[in-house]
Amino acid sequence: MLKPNPRYRELKDSYLFNTIYRKTSEYLEKNPEKQVLRMGVGDVSLPLCDAVIEALHRAVDDQSAAATFHGYMPECGDAALRKAIAGYYAQMGAAVSEQEIFISSGACDDLGDILELFDQENTVMVVEPAYPEYVDTNILAGRKIIHLSSGIENDFLPMPGAQAKADILYLCSPNNPTGAVYNRSQLQAWVDFANEIGAVILFDAAYEIFIEEPDIPHSIYELRGADRCAIEICSLSKTAGFTGTRLGYTVVPQNLIRGGMHLHEMWSRNRETRTNGVSYILQKGALAVFTPEGQQQIRKNLRVYKENAACFMKALDAAGIWYCGGKNSPYLWMKCPDGMSGWTFFDYLLQKIQVVGIPGDGFGDCGKGYFRFSTFGNPEETREAADRLCKLLAKE
Repeated sequence: MLKPNPRYRELKDSYLFNTIYRKTSEYLEKNPEKQVLRMGVGDVSLPLCDAVIEALHRAVDDQSAAATFHGYMPECGDAALRKAIAGYYAQMGAAVSEQEIFISSGACDDLGDILELFDQENTVMVVEPAYPEYVDTNILAGRKIIHLSSGIENDFLPMPGAQAKADILYLCSPNNPTGAVYNRSQLQAWVDFANEIGAVILFDAAYEIFIEEPDIPHSIYELRGADRCAIEICSLSKTAGFTGTRLGYTVVPQNLIRGGMHLHEMWSRNRETRTNGVSYILQKGALAVFTPEGQQQIRKNLRVYKENAACFMKALDAAGIWYCGGKNSPYLWMKCPDGMSGWTFFDYLLQKIQVVGIPGDGFGDCGKGYFRFSTFGNPEETREAADRLCKLLAKE
């Protein structure tokens, strides 16, 4: 008799963002005349840059003629794209070979699939507050999860120690949801810790392009010894507006060996089984991101999101509200006023000023009493939302 996976019962009844969508929809059904400003889910609002659009069109045209048609692509990614990404790493000062780069349909896919490299008995460390997928995928796999607490007392940047000892260590910097970022010495401490205990770091670098300060690494491979302990998962969703286009890449170093097994070889074999490759059209669009024209254009879009962040930072500063993020991150993580819970503050903002954010409760126990704003919204709506927030908090 078929036996379903009973661990689905251990998941929360509804995924965080589905609950946000439901609550917002119910409010609009009752108040259709209201303009709700959505500053919650981290979906981009600006279109793909011209260089990408032109490359996509050329790739579509290629598929219309037998001489230029492409079928299945290499499971690990197009060689030209892998080479371009390796060059991007070189500009950061990170030595990553093109053979170590694996193209995917996005970071979310790889965050789940990468766990197939590890035994079910491995323990997992997740820094709270945490992106829900880190927790949910390991619950479904049946792994023991160690929740490493963070808060104002450590700027939401906990450091390694006995309480963090596990086989798989999740790190995200710039962090989602908090926007906190590890500096070079702090991240080096995590790399040294992982090598000392024989752990593997799963490093989520989805927001590296938002980093401004020189002492903050864009890649974990800028650090000594990271090639022996870390897997880096990246995305073009926020870097180049690919949330609806879908493309990412994962780096698995050839020097990463555990239990006598080469994780690079294992991941290459996994790709042969789990994917037929990302489409030719999408990979050509992604290749344009790493051209000089593409880099110039995506950074122009980035400046818009940076200005959005500045609007929110100004509003929170004026109200005297504690927050982190915003400068090196597209997210702002604020302490809810008057001791409100995250969900209470969500309802309060929706009812009073029709602004939607994300309650910190949805990112784990350490998120209770906090709230996340995304700065990926339409600039005009973002300015309006920040103005409404500033006026509301001034009355508190």
